Amino acid sequence: MHDHDHDTPPFTPEQTAAALNPPPGRTGGDLVVETLYGLGATTVFGLPGQHALGMFDALRRSPLDYVGLRVENNAGFAADAYGRITGEVAPLLLSTGPGALTALAALQESAAASAPVLAVSSQVPAAGLGGGRHGYLHELRDQQASFRDIVKSVHPVRAASQIPSAIAAAWESALTAPHGPVWVEIPQDVLLAETSLPPVTAMDATPRELPPRPELTAVAAHALSHAERPVIVAGGGVVRSDAAGKLRALAEKLDAPVVTTFGGKGAFPWEHPLSLQSWLEDRHTTDFLEAADVLLVVGSGLGELSSNYHTFRPRGRVIQIEADLGKLESNHPALGIHADARNALSALLDSVEERHDPDAAASVRTVLAKVRERIAAQDLALERRVLASVREALPAASPSFWDMTILAYWAWSAWPGPMHSGQGAGGLGYGFPAALGAAAADRTKPVLAVSGDGGAMYSIAELATARQYDLPVTWLIVDDGGYGILRAYMTDAFGESSAAEATELSRPDFVALAESFGVPAVRTTPEGLRDDLAKALAAPGPSVVVLPAVLKMFAPTHLDA
Repeated sequence: MHDHDHDTPPFTPEQTAAALNPPPGRTGGDLVVETLYGLGATTVFGLPGQHALGMFDALRRSPLDYVGLRVENNAGFAADAYGRITGEVAPLLLSTGPGALTALAALQESAAASAPVLAVSSQVPAAGLGGGRHGYLHELRDQQASFRDIVKSVHPVRAASQIPSAIAAAWESALTAPHGPVWVEIPQDVLLAETSLPPVTAMDATPRELPPRPELTAVAAHALSHAERPVIVAGGGVVRSDAAGKLRALAEKLDAPVVTTFGGKGAFPWEHPLSLQSWLEDRHTTDFLEAADVLLVVGSGLGELSSNYHTFRPRGRVIQIEADLGKLESNHPALGIHADARNALSALLDSVEERHDPDAAASVRTVLAKVRERIAAQDLALERRVLASVREALPAASPSFWDMTILAYWAWSAWPGPMHSGQGAGGLGYGFPAALGAAAADRTKPVLAVSGDGGAMYSIAELATARQYDLPVTWLIVDDGGYGILRAYMTDAFGESSAAEATELSRPDFVALAESFGVPAVRTTPEGLRDDLAKALAAPGPSVVVLPAVLKMFAPTHLDA
């Protein structure tokens, strides 16, 4: 049976004439940017290199906006944030060998966090492919192999006519649940060679749906409808699939408390009567989850951080909805439902029976009170004041991006609402370049980046990017003189002298350094942080706020489990 919905629309005579007489001077690089634009891209990130120049030359003939960063890994982090904020594919243009490999850590973060990044890399000329060692600059024996373990899919191109279809297939892969990074690789000579192919028109790369199997939905709905103590764990999959509304409706229909993972922050309203918030590294929360007779886990693999460092031992029945097949039942036996969170929550919402539990909200309040008592019993007034000051200074609609630093570890548990961090893969340097990517997606509101001094040094070069594109990013650098969290870990494990050897850092005057890039900067104090940060966020363009402070983490609860 013919599906008329997928017929190619007829060309007009004018379009046919244009296709028969393509403009001269176009190359394989033009096919790349035409395809990206035809698929709906508006902004691309990257960094040029010798083999990739065909793509970058073609950019000037295209309507695409280009944001060029100074380090490929930072360009990858910027693309990652763009994908997270918009839910759209973020193209990342890279060169061969070292240029491509430098982006590996960023692509690992995108894979862990399910961010839709489409990396297009150049390759040595086609004559140098096939496993021989020809001695081309940047040559790798098998460049694809370096990315295969990280990205969702790899799409090699060897001729110009393959470019549009390869990029469209990669685009579809990036947006099919679970979202993730994909890799397209095109030889230098293919990018540079003139092409007589007509310009690429609008392309179709609709992601595949991932619905739940109906018999599994029926079993899950029955279990939830008849549970005595149902609880929901909401992970990053809820955020990526834009399913927060469905989740809230289901929780309210079931009267089920909800805890969000660190990657799922924003999936459920922080102050909702059923919200357990995000205190996953607290034993009171872990105990409550263990006591559930039916635990619905949506869009989370219950990995290390979400399971209080694998001390979580569920006693009830677990139902796990997960788009990443490899995460289904990877940590706990469950009724595993391989589905996109939005589709599965929608099916459950239609299938569950309404239940009322007058004790649900009270039980949530009890857990949160115990958590507050535990934190209040520790000497953490400085840390709580600093985090509160950041929250008060940041406009409600502004996104925030956090590096792997002590204040971010606090924010995972205590930040009231959406936040974005590099905790998927856990590499340093995410916060500032990611914030630049988010600002490129929406320049109408300020964006906050938070780093420690150690992580900030990974991203200093991007102050030039912030200034060049006049991006509205305020960068808060908490300067504690080293790798603060590693200092704490090493002191606990090996003693003070070992920590001093490995974690204490000589560092620049961050205020003077920022100003040398033409970026206004101020040194603040815990008392002045809120006002200084609010002022910086309100000013147009980029800015830096430096807070010299040694922060501590709250005591862990998993070591005694």
